[in-house]
Amino acid sequence: MDLISEIVARAKANPQRIVLPEGTEERTLTAADRVLAEGVAELIIIGNPAEIKALAEKLGLKNIDKATIIDPENHAKKEEYAQLLCELRKKKGMTIEEARKLVLDPLYLGCLIIKAGDADGQLAGARNTTGNVLRPALQIIKTAPGITCVSGAMLLITKTPQYGENGILVVGDVAVTPAPDAEQLSQIAVCTARTAKAVAGFEDPRVAMLSFSTKGSAKHEVVDKVVEALKLAKELDPTLKVDGELQADAALVPSVGQSKAPGSEIAGKANVLVFPNLEVGNIAYKLVQRLGNADAIGPVLQGIARPVNDLSRGCSVDDVYKMIAITANQAIAAKK
Repeated sequence: MDLISEIVARAKANPQRIVLPEGTEERTLTAADRVLAEGVAELIIIGNPAEIKALAEKLGLKNIDKATIIDPENHAKKEEYAQLLCELRKKKGMTIEEARKLVLDPLYLGCLIIKAGDADGQLAGARNTTGNVLRPALQIIKTAPGITCVSGAMLLITKTPQYGENGILVVGDVAVTPAPDAEQLSQIAVCTARTAKAVAGFEDPRVAMLSFSTKGSAKHEVVDKVVEALKLAKELDPTLKVDGELQADAALVPSVGQSKAPGSEIAGKANVLVFPNLEVGNIAYKLVQRLGNADAIGPVLQGIARPVNDLSRGCSVDDVYKMIAITANQAIAAKK
């Protein structure tokens, strides 16, 4: 069974309630129909019910009526969610009038549904920017305990089974934090290992903190940051299997790892890679994807207390389907 099939199977075995705020977006609705037909998740679709029904008929979709459809303009918990938002943001000066306006925004409404315990995760971004997707998530759901930094992991399915976990690597950050400091980098390491467990199904995440130096082979302040991040990551999660600083070949290739970092339990065996900054991470995964003909799945947002994922506005129906299943896997892990 390939990785996506495993992710879908785990989602089907423990169906989660996933919110889709962009209920009148064609790719989203088409993917939702497939999810509902296959029982991958229970869906809460936000939008005008008449518009959703008309679009479903136009697209020939047969399963949308299995979803819970919430009209942001008219639903039973509208005032309850407004009161919840006002309470959460009162220290920022929010009034109940402002809250009542914001709960009409599907992105805010979706996060409030999750915060109230009425859903387990959210997926948006086919129609909205990353900033618009993340803003209500950080204001309402907030970050996970001990985490202040949101980041994005990518699942790389390569043609090289001798590396990573039978050719699969989970890497981060590739999407959110441009220049993490040592504390943020340590959190990215912990969160990426958690994603490797929750989504990729790794029983034993082995994290390499990457640099252009291996164990002091080069001296520079950016290397010092990675060394400090390693120390902080171990403090944040004492169970984490992590080492650094390691060059990419020392992290992945057993013979190089043994030569450059003898005695390391990670060198040559890493299946989770943490990049020193977003620039490196984004460039690296795209090179692997294009030159190595690897499948890149994600980014998977991490660090939020409940899963909220962001789609590319150029996403396909298949991308939406996969990300619903991934969000469900994160929601399952968040309850453990």
